[in-house]
Amino acid sequence: MQCFIYKSSKKDQLYLYLPQKDEFKDVPPVLMDTMGQPEFVMELELSPERKLARANAADVLAGLKEKGFYLQMPPKDPLLDMRVTP
Repeated sequence: MQCFIYKSSKKDQLYLYLPQKDEFKDVPPVLMDTMGQPEFVMELELSPERKLARANAADVLAGLKEKGFYLQMPPKDPLLDMRVTP
């Protein structure tokens, strides 16, 4: 399956995968507001076996088929998860 990847202009390392180029009709407006102006990054042939840097290809394919998009969130910052106890 072909997919088209866009990065957020507002949030670093937030990526949106779409099954068709420049077709944002299935993306909720609140998510588009969070993304800002989506910037096209690349087109990719995706299969369940394909290795991706930070997402599971099968999860991406499922999101594309079920919702019409897949959102790849920024990695969790371990420093934000640290609890400081007095």
